[in-house]
Amino acid sequence: MNKPLPWALKNLGQHYLNDDNIINSICNDFANLQLPILEIGPGPGILTKYLADLEMPLKVIEKDDRFEEHLLEILNKDQIIWGDALKVELDTLYTEDYWLVSNLPYNVASPLLVNFLKIPHIKVMTLMFQKEVGNRILTKDMNSLGALTKTFFDVKVLCEVPPWAFLPPPKVDSIVLSFKRLDKPHIDLKNFDQFEKFLRNLFKMRRKQVAKVLKTTYEKDKVDQALNVLNIEKTLRAEIFSMEDVHGLYRHLGQSNGN
Repeated sequence: MNKPLPWALKNLGQHYLNDDNIINSICNDFANLQLPILEIGPGPGILTKYLADLEMPLKVIEKDDRFEEHLLEILNKDQIIWGDALKVELDTLYTEDYWLVSNLPYNVASPLLVNFLKIPHIKVMTLMFQKEVGNRILTKDMNSLGALTKTFFDVKVLCEVPPWAFLPPPKVDSIVLSFKRLDKPHIDLKNFDQFEKFLRNLFKMRRKQVAKVLKTTYEKDKVDQALNVLNIEKTLRAEIFSMEDVHGLYRHLGQSNGN
């Protein structure tokens, strides 16, 4: 692209990816599936240009209209949705399964990911995160975001991204994760909001004893019964739970309304 790039805005978390190897890794992640593509936060279209070369249906969502001229060098007007991705109805953009790609703005990465998880047509995702956030998803130390994500998707590391791969370079390391929706999720997607609420309750004090934490929300007798049936010690902390523990507790407690 010949046009100078607009100044990257810190309040929008803008950093322009500028490494061909990482761009190629992202574009090759699920290219073989030949799915329609949605890119969120394309900016000036550095990654978009490569995605367009895959010759699959492509749409983008961009909040900053300073990038209009750059994007129109690659896309038609009807391929560009102007607005905040947190407010766009992602389930209306395609009537079929699609691949979501994004160098996520780090300041809203977690709420965006939660939104993505609940859209059934999002079959696969290739997403870049601040490494700290990516590690929260991947870690064996259980937490709400990681448990929610791995309930519905298989997640793998695609590549790590150093600061110098961006213009301007961020002050943190980044990581690209590859997500594939589970054919048979551990919790029915129709119960997503209820399950997310349960996880917030379970992990709000994740280093405290689980019985004490759960009894702030659910009836004491129901908590004791659930822990006994699942053979979970009352003194354990939620951060050391397995996914089986989390799902079991949800099935016993999460489908009630609490105290």
